Amino acid sequence: MKAVTVRKIKKNELDKLLALYTHLHKNDTPLPSPSKLRKTWKDIFKNRLLHYFVIEDKGRFISTCTLSIIPNLTRSARPYGIIENMVTHSDFRRKGYGKEILKYALDFAWKKNCYKVMLLSSVYRKAAHSLYDSVGFSKKDKVGYVAKEK
Repeated sequence: MKAVTVRKIKKNELDKLLALYTHLHKNDTPLPSPSKLRKTWKDIFKNRLLHYFVIEDKGRFISTCTLSIIPNLTRSARPYGIIENMVTHSDFRRKGYGKEILKYALDFAWKKNCYKVMLLSSVYRKAAHSLYDSVGFSKKDKVGYVAKEK
């Protein structure tokens, strides 16, 4: 793997993030109007509990994930984290970038005193499951359930 930069995203990099997200879901629902999208991004960026991480190489985003840190009233009032929207550009998969971005997010969560970090993955994405296992996620401890609006 080449030397790359792993960091938090900057406020002016929404377009690069959205370009990378096209590698997440091929048939994603259409984005809202640009003004609604910009407002959502502004709200996200102001929220100190939401963290968007990227791996960048020569100005190009290669991999990303989002870490939400949730305040908690159990476990000695330690927060927990949820990772979502983890994606690596299809030209750069199976080169260690996914592992690197997840390790970065986990290290960040541990520094924020999270007692656990969770993520969900499609049951059909077996290669991704191997990646998650390799960075310390376990499918033996919990069962994930998803409810979607009808």
